[in-house]
This record gives sequence, structure tokens and C-alpha cells, in this order.
Amino acid sequence: MQALFLYNTLSRKKEEFKAINPPFVGMYVCGPTVYSDVHLGNCRTFISFDLLYRYLLHLGYKVRYVRNITDAGHLEGDRDEGDDKFAKKAKLEQVEPMEIVQKYTLGFHDVMREFNALPPSIEPTATGHICEQIEMIKEIINQGLAYEKNGTVYFDVEKYSKEFNYGQLTNRKLEELLEGTRELSGQDEKHGRLDFALWISAKPETLMRWPSPWGWGFPGWHIECSAMSRKYLGDTFDIHGGGMDLQATHHANEIAQSQACYHKTPVNYWIHTNMLTVNGTRMSKSAGNGFLPEELFTGNHPLLEKGYKPLAVRFFMLQTHYRSTLDFSNEALQASEKGFERLMESYKTLQTLQASSSSSENIAELQKNCYQAMNDDLNTSVLIAHLFDTVRIINSANDKKTQLTSSDITLLKKIYDDFIFDVLGLKPEKGNEKLDSVLEKVMRMVLEMRANAKTTKNFQLSDEIRDKLLAAGIQIKDGKEGSAWKI
Repeated sequence: MQALFLYNTLSRKKEEFKAINPPFVGMYVCGPTVYSDVHLGNCRTFISFDLLYRYLLHLGYKVRYVRNITDAGHLEGDRDEGDDKFAKKAKLEQVEPMEIVQKYTLGFHDVMREFNALPPSIEPTATGHICEQIEMIKEIINQGLAYEKNGTVYFDVEKYSKEFNYGQLTNRKLEELLEGTRELSGQDEKHGRLDFALWISAKPETLMRWPSPWGWGFPGWHIECSAMSRKYLGDTFDIHGGGMDLQATHHANEIAQSQACYHKTPVNYWIHTNMLTVNGTRMSKSAGNGFLPEELFTGNHPLLEKGYKPLAVRFFMLQTHYRSTLDFSNEALQASEKGFERLMESYKTLQTLQASSSSSENIAELQKNCYQAMNDDLNTSVLIAHLFDTVRIINSANDKKTQLTSSDITLLKKIYDDFIFDVLGLKPEKGNEKLDSVLEKVMRMVLEMRANAKTTKNFQLSDEIRDKLLAAGIQIKDGKEGSAWKI
């Protein structure tokens, strides 16, 4: 199953859904497990799917975007063993597990707002859908593809594989997958090495547990997404995704559960985002190179030279294709910060451009190139290169080196509105409006003083004002119609 290539598939989707106006797209993304702060790997995934969501909406699709919250039953690792992470955190902090859930869910939402990500259409929780998960497990048992041992229900992977291809998502054969797993011990309840828990028997001291036909327990990690995606998007829907670390186990098990229940392919297109590295090394807590969004914004981390604004970080993430590795470094972040500022400055300049009677630029072709980049599997790196072409054109027109008609200027504004603000989800960073107003008045006065110095041929003073402003971070640009300034 390939990643979604919009250029080839969206036209087909329009044919499939031509009876619906507008066409409908169902999209499910594996959301955060809220027992700790959201990490940057999560942020990249959700920003990538926010990009897809925004672009589908921009094209006129009606999108039901479902992003779940995992707030129950997530154990240490994928082998259904160890302690419940929520219970472990709750005991450590001496609070109720749902206090942990509430705290980190609100924190996750705060971070997503900082990154200007649109909220999903539906954000279901695992604890809110226990009944649906139990019913799905009962159906898998009825199909003969799951079994119960001492209150825990396991999915029988090898039995399932006699009818379906368990390794279809990663193009791996069952034999290869078996070779990569450990042998079962004599005490192991599982029939096969790849079997995974659908329902887990709760210990007496377990804090988060629910009644079921198999006794008190809690759901396995994988069943929640299968149950919730089906409830809100149906037996088969269009797009499912998450980080690439979910592909081999979590998403493979989701497919198996859904096919075991309904004998249908649950998802048409799978999308997986690639991992993050820091200075070429994989980001992880153990390596000491992992940092939280808040640390990135404040610069409060040994590896960071300064803090970075959320939208500049979003722009940094979007400059690399979602399926490529993204490497964090101070140099790369600072380059993106400058690039983001150039885009925002050129937008201000665009509002002041004067139209000419003729044109020396093909703005319609530039707009077409932007769509082609997005239609080619959301190729934001190419899109952003085209958007910097608009910066060049705007600055050239401002310097009277390029001619633009009023239609050209209108189309450039539309490109900004459509691709920079609407699709990429960027916007000018908010400043302190009162301070900005004061600064504007002060700079107007300084420029008048400098203009008077030039009029009286006091060029030494004129140059001194320019140089001292530059040292303070303010650049003066002289033109035929007067002087302009920018930070």
C-alpha cells in the first residue's frame, strides 16, 4: 500500500464521489497517548496531517477528520506486557488516572494551537468507546480468529494469515516476521509469537479497568483505533496514517482486526510521516537530544542557542517532505526563521505595490506550479521554492525592475491567501500592537531627520543614522519614492 499521491488519486476520488456535492473524504490519524507531554515527533505528524486536511478543504472536499486520544490500556512496549502507563504515572504523582489524561490532553491542545493546527472534526477517546471495542472483540472471537486465556483475549495472527496477508502494509511475509520475534516461553499464554492482546485481564490493583464478558480488564492498544475509525468513518474509509513507527505493528494489527471482523479492506490509502533527528542523530530521551515544544519555544534546552517562534518551527517542518527524515539543528531553524520572515515581509510589500499597464511575469504559471507541487504527494519543499519565487517577483516589482498589472497583483495576493495562509497554515506572528504603533511613529520621525540631513547635505549624519539603526537590527532601504525600513 503506497502513500497517497494526490495528483493521481484525487481526480479518481471525484469520479467515485461525483454524486455527492461536495465530495466526501474520511481521514483517521492516530492521536497522542496522553500520559506525558507531546513530543516533537508527534507534532510533525499532526502538522503533516493538518496540511493534508487543509489542502483537501481548499480543494472543496468535505472532510471528516478523526484524530483519537489514547487514554487507556497502553502498556510498556508492543508485547502487551509491563505496567499500564497511565496507572504508573498516576501512582507516581498520587492523582487519579483521568487527572493525568486531562492534564496532558489540554497540554496537547495548547501545543497544537501554538502551531496553528486546525482541530479535527471528531476527537474520540479510547475510554469513551469501551463498549464498541468489546463488541468488536466479540465479533473477532465469533469469526474464530481470537481466543481467551485467563481473562485476556488474544488475536490469532497465524490463523488469520491463512486467509489474509498480515504483512501487506510493509510487504513482508509471515515467515520473515516470525523470525524477528522471540520464542514463546513455557509460561506464555499465547498460541503464536505474533499474537497480540485485544483485551487484557486487570490485576486487582489496576486503577483503570472495565467489566467485560472475559472479566475485569482494559482494551489492548490496537483495538481502540479499529473500533473508533469504524464507528465514525465506516467499514472502509479513505485515508489513515500516523508516524512511521506505527506502520509495522500498530497499523498492521489494525488492518488484521478490521478484516477479521468485516472481511473488507479498511483503508484505501496509508500515509506515514518519517522520524526526527537532531544534528544527524535520532531524537530520543536516552540520547539526551530530545526536547519538548515548550523548550523549543523558550530555548530552555542545552542544545538550543535561542527560542524559536511556533510558526517559524511549523514552517521549518513543512520545508521537508513528510516522508523524509527531518533534522533539527540551530542553523536549520535559524535559516527557516529568516525564510519565514522574508515571506511575511514580502506580503506587507505586496499590499503597497502599484500596478503597471503591462506585465513582465507569468503569475498564472506560478499558481499552476504551486498546485502541481501539492498534488505531487504534498511536496511542500517544491511548493515553498515556488513561493519564494513570489518573494523575488514582489521585491523586484517594488524596486521598479519588474512590471505587474492589477490582475497580477490580485493573483499574487490569492497565492499568498491560498497557499501560505490557508494550506501551509502560516500567518504573521502577532506582536505587541501598542509597541508596534510607537515604533512606527519613532521610525517615521528618524527617517524624516535623516531625509533633512541629506537635504542639507549632511551626509555624515545621514550615514551615521543608517549605520546605527543597522547595528540595532533595523535596515534602511532608500528608493526613488523615499526610504523604507524593516527589522
